[in-house]
Amino acid sequence: MIPYWRLSAYYFFYFAFVGAFSPYFTLYLQSIALSATDIALLMSLMQLMRVLAPNLWGWLAERLGMRIAIVRLSALASLAGFSVFFLTTEFAGLFAAMALMAFFWSAVLPLIEGLAFAHLGEQAHRYGSIRVWGSVGFIVAVLALGHSLDRLPIEAVLWVTVSILAGIVLCSFIVPEAPRPPPQRDAASFGDTLRRPEVQALLGACFLMSAAHGALYVFYSIYLVDIGYDKGLVGWMWTLGVLAEIVVFMWMPRLTRRFSLRAILLFSFACAVGRFLMIGWGAHSLVLLLLAQVLHGATFGAYHAAAIAVVNEWFPGRLQSRGQALYGSISFGAGGMLGGLLSGYTWEGIGPAWTYTIGSGFALAGLLWLLLGWKREPGAAEGLHEPRR
Repeated sequence: MIPYWRLSAYYFFYFAFVGAFSPYFTLYLQSIALSATDIALLMSLMQLMRVLAPNLWGWLAERLGMRIAIVRLSALASLAGFSVFFLTTEFAGLFAAMALMAFFWSAVLPLIEGLAFAHLGEQAHRYGSIRVWGSVGFIVAVLALGHSLDRLPIEAVLWVTVSILAGIVLCSFIVPEAPRPPPQRDAASFGDTLRRPEVQALLGACFLMSAAHGALYVFYSIYLVDIGYDKGLVGWMWTLGVLAEIVVFMWMPRLTRRFSLRAILLFSFACAVGRFLMIGWGAHSLVLLLLAQVLHGATFGAYHAAAIAVVNEWFPGRLQSRGQALYGSISFGAGGMLGGLLSGYTWEGIGPAWTYTIGSGFALAGLLWLLLGWKREPGAAEGLHEPRR
């Protein structure tokens, strides 16, 4: 039987951490007088570790067959690393704490994604109904903390986040291991798969999509507060984006019956081009800001659901953990790190509008790479329910 609620609970707490950490931890760092460059450096450690750590953990999971044991170890170590933030406000200490937490925290998602698909088996179309609980967790955290910060000191970010990490530890001990897939003698090797042009196009485009989101994840909350919006509205803006994401996750089974995964990805990249231009140049207009957040349903929800389904199809069986880890490290890791670091240097140099315009340019480059590099041909993933040809 599919452990639906245990997987859903894990996703809930995992993305509740994102909802508490990503929008508000930068405000905490700003409150202790760190510069924009220092904030970007610290936040980019999350992406740096997603470049390095997932491949190591994915390789270990593949070799040792101990995915859930690694998930539990990583949850405990992440909690320990974050606890250091209570002990220091010095940059060196914050850097060490962030590096420790990020190294272990970044190990988890590719393994959980692989476990989820392994448990689902031929019911992979139900992934969205499980993953949607992660979006619910994000909303609960971002709304509750956003409104609380209008009354509580900014240090509340630390207490809420560490509590959520404790919830992740608890959930890691109730998620069961999934049966390992039988070895497939005729399956392509990892290297052969990577040499396929459509695989290279997908991974390259995913790198650029995450780079496009760099300024959003590092400076969006700071940006809105600086131009006059209160923290409660900031929380609602993040929530609106995730509500759009939830709708998309719930509709993905229907969407994939009508459109190919390639078409969904191309549409998502096109939306990202427009979204970051609207944030950069139209944030003073609440209407444009709302529209830009609704597009999060496409630029993350549809994009991620389609991309992870393609990776699951192109890296089957024993390649699954490494394929998911590679996707995470190249996109959210390397791409997110580039976007976050670059935004830290351009934010005070050329300003927020041009910083978000650079993000739009990344999305456009990804759109073109995907369009030209992934041709419609036998073997390309065309839908969630189609067999690998």
